[in-house]
Amino acid sequence: MSHAIATGYRYQPSGQPSEFDGIRAVFVNTSLKKNAKESHTQLLLDVSARMMRRNGITVDMMHLLDHHVPPGIYPDMTQHGWDRDDWPGLWRKILAADILVIGTPIWLGEESSVCRILIERLYAMSGKLNDKGQSIFYGKVGGCVVTGNEDGIKHVAMTVLYAFSHLGITIPPQADCGWIGEAGPGPSYGDEGDDGSGVGFDNEFTQRNTTIMTWNLMHLARLLRANGGYSNRGNDRNAWSEGHRFGHENPERVR
Repeated sequence: MSHAIATGYRYQPSGQPSEFDGIRAVFVNTSLKKNAKESHTQLLLDVSARMMRRNGITVDMMHLLDHHVPPGIYPDMTQHGWDRDDWPGLWRKILAADILVIGTPIWLGEESSVCRILIERLYAMSGKLNDKGQSIFYGKVGGCVVTGNEDGIKHVAMTVLYAFSHLGITIPPQADCGWIGEAGPGPSYGDEGDDGSGVGFDNEFTQRNTTIMTWNLMHLARLLRANGGYSNRGNDRNAWSEGHRFGHENPERVR
């Protein structure tokens, strides 16, 4: 028995219906590079995005610095002193997606400042509820792609994925991937190496984690979509506001 059959993987011939048809993904690159074509993070995001597209998923790619998105924790910052805010238009695409993947470089051991702005603006939408009285982010799944030439992939992923979870986005197993070179100044992911190949492209750890992350995002998005998301038993904020406590009882006072 082949490994593909043993693990349940089925090759999907080109042009055939996919089990992931109808699922949408949004990848957001929060690189500090003004031009997305110069972004090393974009190269690794593209690996995951291509895999999704080949399996029938509709993918939107955003480079956040292509847009004017000011910092803040409100849905539209033009109502708070800014002359322009492109976030409402970007939010409509994110709202329509089943999968959200953030890509960020590492700077001083942390995600980029642009990534923090994105997380703040996602937080700005956390007061919105779906038709079940749950966070508007329920039913979405999230992942994180990290690049740099210093240690910090897991630390950055921890920050980003916690923010996702707190907002209501579901995190599948092994939902992060990345590449870092040797500590200190050196080539970044995709830079031309001494042999003319792209640095990091042959790193099996990066290849494996990117592949597993992508498939787990697709599998979990399909499961949530097929089951209509989460039951709202116990997590309906509208019902909570009306006085329902879903079994919660305060402890007896210690005398």
